[in-house]
Amino acid sequence: MKHRHLGTLSVSAVGYGCMGLSGTYGGIDEKDAIALLRQAVERGVNFFDSADAYGPYRNEEIVGEALRPMRDRVIIATKFGQQFLPDGSRTVNGKPEYVRSACEASLKRLGIDAIDLYYAHRIDKTVPIEDTVGEMSRLVAEGKVKNIGICEASPDTIRRAHKVHKLTAVQTEYSLWTREVEDRVLPTCRELGIGFVAYSPLGRGFLTGSVGSEADIGAGDVRKMMPRFQGENLEANARIVARVRDIAAAKKVTPAQLALAWVLSRGDDIVPIPGTRRISALEENMAAADIVLSKEDLAALEGAVPASEVKGERYGAPMMATLDR
Repeated sequence: MKHRHLGTLSVSAVGYGCMGLSGTYGGIDEKDAIALLRQAVERGVNFFDSADAYGPYRNEEIVGEALRPMRDRVIIATKFGQQFLPDGSRTVNGKPEYVRSACEASLKRLGIDAIDLYYAHRIDKTVPIEDTVGEMSRLVAEGKVKNIGICEASPDTIRRAHKVHKLTAVQTEYSLWTREVEDRVLPTCRELGIGFVAYSPLGRGFLTGSVGSEADIGAGDVRKMMPRFQGENLEANARIVARVRDIAAAKKVTPAQLALAWVLSRGDDIVPIPGTRRISALEENMAAADIVLSKEDLAALEGAVPASEVKGERYGAPMMATLDR
């Protein structure tokens, strides 16, 4: 596996997003999840992305149990900021006291002494980012966190956070059909020397061609609540994926590999973190790091997936409101 750098971290060019192991897209046997994570390490993946909100909480426990025996070979990232309330609802919390308590809880669940990369999962618009990142910086000074990052942040927030403590990475959704970061976020990261981690680089599985209709989305799958996967939006977006599938077939790669290779082609400072629950798909994703796209390939993809043709927001209205845009 080729490697890329996020600050001083040397990470596999294709990381592993752990969110789907905790029921976000339906259930998976936890023993299978642990085995899959360990097989990923044996195949060269060393960068694993979790969050306390996944599950919630259980994801970190699974990741910790799987990776503790090989702790010296892996880089573990996790996140705080999406706080679950007693009534089952969630809110965004970036208050310093919550940052600290969340970190202590994540360390315990993961069973590790220090978090390699700790993110603010969402930006709390009621708390100055300087206060949130200031507490994260103190956690670094205490040795509980090694590197920090923020997710779904605007350029202004990135700049303000970076002044308080150097950011190792900014994480935001980025794929062929989600490209807003290209306008201002990516240029800001590059100006400041911050790495970029692309979550959902396969469009939540849509760009693989595995979702052709709403019937393909099972019970308990969060995509049922996402506008892009509903009704006429889904039908329109499926036509886009058909074009990607045709280009992939001509290049003799899978649609997933083509979509990942495209994200990787956008710059050596970008690390995609696709998730999967199958070892065959894991190996397929890893192989994307070796695919070279020509100028003709890139032009074909640009024409096949124009941003103006993608239908629907990537989240429902309540979740969209939590993004720092």
